[in-house]
Amino acid sequence: MTIRAYDEDYVTSAQRILGDMMDFAINTLEYDGDAFFSMFLVSGLAHQFENGNPTYVAGRTGCELAREVLRESGLKEPAAPDEMYMDKSPEYWSGWALAYYQWYTGRTFARIHKAVPITRILDMYPALHEADIMKFVAVMDEKLRDYYTETNLKRLRTGMGLSQRELAQLSGVAQRQIQLLEEKHRDINKAQAFTLFKIGKVLHCSCEDLLEI
Repeated sequence: MTIRAYDEDYVTSAQRILGDMMDFAINTLEYDGDAFFSMFLVSGLAHQFENGNPTYVAGRTGCELAREVLRESGLKEPAAPDEMYMDKSPEYWSGWALAYYQWYTGRTFARIHKAVPITRILDMYPALHEADIMKFVAVMDEKLRDYYTETNLKRLRTGMGLSQRELAQLSGVAQRQIQLLEEKHRDINKAQAFTLFKIGKVLHCSCEDLLEI
């Protein structure tokens, strides 16, 4: 079960703020969407959003957040006045939908953006902007599965130079179970905590590091 960083009561506000940020950055300040979102990631503000800091998911406007991204990136704050329109643009929708997806799945913005950049989310607008948000979630899940083909378990195991058999012997977890988890025939997010603990102890990682979020 995904543990979400902040209460559902804040989601609507978070969606509006991220939507207005993207709309303002792209349509008013004329930044490339992917370039601006990359600045959002490295500024540290994406992390504040992910952690549900009320200052960012409820206490800022989208324009204020965009300006803070630019300041944190060492860029001059633009002279353009804050603009937030009633008619919502595709750029607004990209931030609005992305905020919900990040909250709902618990995945980091960086992990999401690496697999599905803003330009690809904008391409989804014609087909999905009037659909239920869970349709967007389903499409995004599929795209991330296609992009991240190697599980964290396999990546960590091979990084330690261990075969599945060796990991099984050292951890006490059946080799067949490790194989099924690595091939995604079993959902590692639903594995028993003690199983993850035993594997993590051998791989020198936390249980959370093994989860597919």
